[in-house]
Amino acid sequence: MLERFLRTAEHFIPKRVYRFFQPAYHFLLALLGAIAYRFPSKQLTVVMVTGTKGKTSTAELLNSILEASGATTALLGTLRFKVGSASERNLRKMTIPGRFFVQRFLRRAVDEGCTYAIVEMTSEGARQFRQRFVDMDALIFTNLAPEHIESHGSYEQYSDAKLSIARTLARSTKAKRFMVANVDDKEGERFTSILGVTPIPFHLQDGNPVLADEKHSELTFRGVRITSPLPGTFNAYNILAAATCASVLGVPPNVIAAGVARVGRIEGRMERIEAGQSFPVIVDYAHTPDSLEAVYKTFPEHQKICILGNTGGGRDTWKRPVMGSIADTACTKIILTNEDPYDEDPNKILEEMRAAFKKQAPEIILDRREAIARALTIAKETKNAAVLITGKGTDPFIMGPNGTKLAWDDRTVAKEELKKLLDAS
Repeated sequence: MLERFLRTAEHFIPKRVYRFFQPAYHFLLALLGAIAYRFPSKQLTVVMVTGTKGKTSTAELLNSILEASGATTALLGTLRFKVGSASERNLRKMTIPGRFFVQRFLRRAVDEGCTYAIVEMTSEGARQFRQRFVDMDALIFTNLAPEHIESHGSYEQYSDAKLSIARTLARSTKAKRFMVANVDDKEGERFTSILGVTPIPFHLQDGNPVLADEKHSELTFRGVRITSPLPGTFNAYNILAAATCASVLGVPPNVIAAGVARVGRIEGRMERIEAGQSFPVIVDYAHTPDSLEAVYKTFPEHQKICILGNTGGGRDTWKRPVMGSIADTACTKIILTNEDPYDEDPNKILEEMRAAFKKQAPEIILDRREAIARALTIAKETKNAAVLITGKGTDPFIMGPNGTKLAWDDRTVAKEELKKLLDAS
């Protein structure tokens, strides 16, 4: 009732006044949510995961490891909301829906007998204090690259929003607080330097020998060989992040290896779409230059047929030429298509991306289904091809003007178009 009243009140407050009082407003919501649900995080071991890339995969891997150890877990993230054995898809187009939602979720986890709660935390969520009044035991930092710059105002403010999550960890009332951080990343040491927490740094070389290709990844952790069907070096990093955290939580290396092996795929994250075709079709959430480049590098021997979207209307416009240039260099064939234009003209967005191409002229097909079908047709006729569909992953909608949204799933569409192609041959 209180939550509904506060949200309704937002619409009647002048925007200038709302912006001025916004930090205090978000802080108050966070406090009221914690009070309303009786500070449930105090009764759980809470691990948050933050970073630009890898949050979802790391959270899912850690969840599987903890389940393999016999623990009952809760998981709040981009893909799903899970409490114990009950899991529902996250259809809200945001990782962390709100302060009351977080506290209600944690209370449900307590009531259902969970011992662990794993929570993905974004910079946008942190800016709205959605991590406040959650007593954390640990934070995992994966990496940091420019994102949401227009929303935050600068890269420095974006990175500070991420660091504010670490500062919340330092204020936690939990007796033992630790920070697991990828110190191969240039920002890693800033996270391990936060006072009041035990730093647990990790490097990729900690898993040597590391083997990673388009079909799997392998590494050694605490003397135990871990093999995973998750592809690419970036997934080796995600595995190390989850394994390092689990080890600090007391999970033995052999159980960690078993937990990792249980994760056959992570939806929308380098997910292979299989319909009996002779070439790989991959759906991935990659929506930053670094992540796009990592996807392309995972398929060095293939002729890459690339579906590239518009990186979201009205936001991070700086990424458009950068991502276009990466595709121009890495891909054999590029099809530019619609993604989430919001209130911006999608044709204008794609023209801005096309301007970055120097080596080849990309094909522009605004209809995303038609673009995917075209890529599959090209791949069928191309030797050693791979179709790489990036930008949305499991996003459930294409967001249009005036709040409109079209129900969508890249994976479902790819399967449907593959079936048509194969049936016709």
